[in-house]
Formats: sequence, C-alpha cells, structure tokens
Amino acid sequence: MTSVFLPDEAATIAFAGRLAPFLRAGDCLLLDGDLGMGKSTLARALIRARFGDPELEVPSPTFTLVQVYDGEPSIWHFDLYRLSDADELIELGIDEALAEGISLIEWPDRGDGVLAKDALRLTFAEEGAGRRVRLSGGRAGELAAVLQVG
Repeated sequence: MTSVFLPDEAATIAFAGRLAPFLRAGDCLLLDGDLGMGKSTLARALIRARFGDPELEVPSPTFTLVQVYDGEPSIWHFDLYRLSDADELIELGIDEALAEGISLIEWPDRGDGVLAKDALRLTFAEEGAGRRVRLSGGRAGELAAVLQVG
C-alpha cells in the first residue's frame, strides 16, 4: 500500500491534476473516508483536470446519486451516501460506467457486492492539519510509481 500526504485543499487539487491523465476507460476509484476528508474536492478537481477546464461546473451527486460527464471516456461521479440498497446501482448505470467510463465512487461501502473487485481504493484519513490518502487495490502500484507517491 502506498500513500500521499495532502496538507491542504490546494495539494488535493494538485494531486487530482497529476492523477487525471493516467486514468482510462474501465478505471474505478473508490473514494473512502469520513465526511470532510476531501473526497468531493478530489473528485471535482479530477473531473476539471480531465476536461482541462478549471471552471467546469461539477455539482455534487449527493441528491442525484450520479453525475455523468460526456467525454472520451465519460466520467461517472457517484455519491452512494443516500443509497438505500446496493442493487440500486444497477438502475443508476453502474454496469455501463464500469465497462466504458471512469467511475469515481464516494461512500463505496454502500455498494458492497456490486462494485468492481479490482477497483483502486483511495482512503482518506485526517493526519495533523492535512489528510493522508492511501492507495490500494487496482492499479495502485502502477499509479504510485508514475505519480511518485511513497
């Protein structure tokens, strides 16, 4: 397992910008951690970086459960906090997202049994005044190497 320390929001945004170009269709990022840890900040910054538009409107999928951004590949931003049953993910298009797009999934524990087993998990935890993000599963080793994450 590898990790990166993000001392503030600017570092989170910069990390997302470094990560964005290395994502490809079929990648699934599970953004795990308590409220206020920076999961949404990272997701928004990653989407903006991927589309090359720092002003792109990226609304929270808290109430819609999913926001889809058309591109090559598309990006699917899921927030499962309000999900009542993991089977609802099928109705939200998780199969298409996992097969054809890049999936960013906040509160992945609510989708147990439906989410990709080979997903990249980013676990956010408070550390001092900042956050430590641990990368595990999926392409963690490969991405840590290209991002020079220790």
